[in-house]
Amino acid sequence: MRSHHVWQALTRSGYLLSHWPWRAAGYLLSSAPVGVVVLLVIVLGTAVGSVLAVALIGLPLLALIALSGLPVAAVERRRLRIVDRRPASTPHRVPDEPGLLAWGRTRFREQATWRELGYTLAFATVLWPLDLLALGMALVVPVGLAATPVMMATVGDGEEAPVLKMWTATSWPEALATAVPGLLLFAVSGYAIGAVAAARAGLTRLLLAPRETGPGREVTELVRSRARLVDAFEAERRRIERDLHDGAQQRIVALTMMLGLARLDAPPGALADQLAKAHDEAGKALAELRELIQGIHPKVLADFGVGAAVADAADRSAVPVDVSVDLPQRLPEAVEAAAYFVVCEALANVAKHSGARRAEVAGRHAEGRLVLEVRDDGCGGADAGRGSGLTGLADRVSVLDGTLALSSPAGGPTLLRVEIPCEAAERPAQSRPG
Repeated sequence: MRSHHVWQALTRSGYLLSHWPWRAAGYLLSSAPVGVVVLLVIVLGTAVGSVLAVALIGLPLLALIALSGLPVAAVERRRLRIVDRRPASTPHRVPDEPGLLAWGRTRFREQATWRELGYTLAFATVLWPLDLLALGMALVVPVGLAATPVMMATVGDGEEAPVLKMWTATSWPEALATAVPGLLLFAVSGYAIGAVAAARAGLTRLLLAPRETGPGREVTELVRSRARLVDAFEAERRRIERDLHDGAQQRIVALTMMLGLARLDAPPGALADQLAKAHDEAGKALAELRELIQGIHPKVLADFGVGAAVADAADRSAVPVDVSVDLPQRLPEAVEAAAYFVVCEALANVAKHSGARRAEVAGRHAEGRLVLEVRDDGCGGADAGRGSGLTGLADRVSVLDGTLALSSPAGGPTLLRVEIPCEAAERPAQSRPG
């Protein structure tokens, strides 16, 4: 059976005759050049950063030093293949947004980045010297003993040879007798080197390629799949809105115009009355279709952002609404869509159930969170646990890791507060033309 890593090979017969002892020795030996290069880079980078820190030029250098664990960890994961054939995948996640800024923000917030930096510092100062020391100690005794006949022939002119600087072999029989234990100790050294390499590889895998198992991995995958579903849902919503706007709506507009022209040309009578009814029904169908398109994904939301869309929804509300939404920059599309539909549903509930004379919508983006509040002076008594539309709003917000809080005592007033974590987009919010 084929061994997949050196620790597995150590437990099987034929280890000494396989390639694993050589791979283990190569793994320990190859850590030296990598460790020396990493140590030099850290020392030089820290020195340059300290000198330039007075002028604030060293801050980017210090940031590079903080991220220096990433390439070192990548090299170590590849070097791990010398003694461990199992995949060693990166623990870093893909940034949610493209661009260098999003990449850096993601990396600095990950535990894996700082774990790799700690490993890099330990590797540059402690681990690679220990690798060489273990390899040297495992080989110095058997090599010193086995080389006694060679030393006698070359250095001692066939008369004597130093043995490990501890005693001197003064005859060929003694030199040959000393070499035999050295050859036997090579077998012990092979196992010792394999054990040390296995321990080092295990430490590297633990710190740089940890296996995420159990509930944690399932939760992580659930969060990622939920985000993908949200994006797919919003994309499908926009596609339906575009198809209705560019397809069905245009056909109904054309039908309405044709019926209107036919109505004008028809003589008075039953035919004219039927054309008039058909023209009115087509106009009603067009109005309903436009309301449906507006509810799916309003154009004002796509063009001008959630602030303008909320103001538009307030203008169409049956209850007078005061709007105070201060968002200097655009937000992610999924967040804007969720915030808009939360406000629309809340205003619809106010108009249907609260008996309020006035409502208020306030919104702001602060400390990486969008905060929306919808107030009304109605009768109160709203309960999200009774199967109302508020449950759907809470589910929609929770998909984006947001929270929904409701305060609605009997007699009012009612306050609906929504918080959604998000980062402002790079593009500024456009002003809606008045």
